[in-house]
Amino acid sequence: MGIDGSGAGLLVVNVRVFDGLGEEAVPGHVRIERDRITEVVLGNPFPRTLRGATVIDGRGRTLIPGLTDAHVHLFAIGSTMADLQHGPSGTVYYQALAAARDMLMRGFTTVRDLAGDTEPLRRAIDRGLFPGPRIYPSQAAVSQTSGHGDFGSVHDTPTALGGPQARTEQIGFTRVADGPERVLAAVREQLRKGAAQIKLMAGGGVASEFDPLDVLQFTPAELEAAVAAASDWGTYVTVHVYTSEGVRRAVEAGVRCIEHGHLTDEDTIRFLAERNVWLSTQPFEADDHHYASPESDRKNREVCAGVDRTFGWAREHGVRLAFGTDLVLDPGKAHRQTEMLVRLGKYLRPVEALRMATSGNAELFRLSGRRDPYRAAPLGVVVPGAWADLLVVDGDPTTDLSVLAEPERNLHLIVKDGVVHRNELG
Repeated sequence: MGIDGSGAGLLVVNVRVFDGLGEEAVPGHVRIERDRITEVVLGNPFPRTLRGATVIDGRGRTLIPGLTDAHVHLFAIGSTMADLQHGPSGTVYYQALAAARDMLMRGFTTVRDLAGDTEPLRRAIDRGLFPGPRIYPSQAAVSQTSGHGDFGSVHDTPTALGGPQARTEQIGFTRVADGPERVLAAVREQLRKGAAQIKLMAGGGVASEFDPLDVLQFTPAELEAAVAAASDWGTYVTVHVYTSEGVRRAVEAGVRCIEHGHLTDEDTIRFLAERNVWLSTQPFEADDHHYASPESDRKNREVCAGVDRTFGWAREHGVRLAFGTDLVLDPGKAHRQTEMLVRLGKYLRPVEALRMATSGNAELFRLSGRRDPYRAAPLGVVVPGAWADLLVVDGDPTTDLSVLAEPERNLHLIVKDGVVHRNELG
């Protein structure tokens, strides 16, 4: 790590500044003191320097806000299904720690985690004990019996009927709850553990064994119970769901964000726009994930076939889109996080995609209200008073997203919370 913004601070000069909001990068200079951006000077004149300030010369490169990812699984991106179901309890924690470091070094300075006991990891990172992004934790994803978060044996008695917890419940990756009362308890449990928002499984999934993609999960009463419990704490519910029926049921219950939605019809996408509900969807390709099960492999291909139409309809109807990756259970493919960001260029202009992955996602994160661990300052922007999270990039991602696909080669400066984690500029 090394240099930080304490004392006289940092001054990044001779860069083209993209503030996360505008249409282009503009020549300028950025000052950081402690963990905040304190000054953004646009234009070519060299700014007044503070005595003792560390000056970093960007040599004409582009400075952008730190990237964000609205759908990660720190417990699962660095682990396999065998790790989650059978490994020692420390395995997923240590691998999550490494995954967090790797995400930061790919330029992702803030992520929303949607299943896993990541609040302790967030606190350790925020204290500066380990490198990693800011984390908006959901804690355990809440699922019904035989839902997308039920990873017990088919022969196990359900927990609601006195059966044992699956290993994924024991380590805090998922929580199985049936009926409004148990859903209330499960949601309140995650809030007690520090969840910034709540994640529910409201439809069938690819990796899960028992649920076809078309099935509806959680009754309206169960969904409404979850929404009420989250609302009482000033935050919101987001749901995993692919189908039109599942999306509509969730939105009618008060859910504020849909994860995926790849199998919805156009009328349902329009419905999301009318209700001002976020769609956090992913530009999947079939080989982003590998499944040993032929049925999971078939479901994966079905979901991926819906990517183009989902993005197209969402753009046409003005849905509030968020960017997330949802890479899981294959550590060898974690690097595709940046590749998936670049794929947004198929559906958006480069600057639109970059806004989505910076200030756009940050708007979604703010739905956490008082449960937002980073509400003290703006995120995803380069403006005075914002958190000091920024990158200096070789090339201009506002016109060419592909420069972000190779972070080892093209990210010359990574600053998060005022701390320099990579500096190849001298």
